[in-house]
Amino acid sequence: MNNLPTSLNLPEVSIESFLRNLLLGFLLSSIMYWHFNHRAKKRFLRRDLGMVLPIICLTTLLVISVVKSSLALSLGLVGALSIVRFRTPIKEPEELAYIFLAIAIGLALGADQIEVAATALPIILIVISITDRLRSRTPSTNSNLLLSLEVDKEHAQTDTVLNML
Repeated sequence: MNNLPTSLNLPEVSIESFLRNLLLGFLLSSIMYWHFNHRAKKRFLRRDLGMVLPIICLTTLLVISVVKSSLALSLGLVGALSIVRFRTPIKEPEELAYIFLAIAIGLALGADQIEVAATALPIILIVISITDRLRSRTPSTNSNLLLSLEVDKEHAQTDTVLNML
């Protein structure tokens, strides 16, 4: 039991490779941001989520760069992240896909897998674009009707509104 190390040896991170990964992460996440915003114009995706994608990517890159070869830091990260949760609901599955993609690019770059990140992002964005075009060509059978009623405050009874319908 006395053979346990008393000091924590952190992995050496080259500042040049870290800066290179940060710049590449910013570039790749900016491409992802552009793609998301391009699709958000056509769909009901939230544009404000697109602005968060580079931050998610770069934050994940930083965390993985720090903890990538330290078991103690990895376990501490798991404990810290177990109390963090999103309070904003994800309304569309595509939003969740973009969030996971931003995290995956950050993970890959944080682990110095530059080729994987640079190859996977364009392929995944092309697949998203192809499925989006295929989905827009197929006729939608589910149509929603948005009905807006304006009533006076005097006639705002539930029965009156139901009679109008």
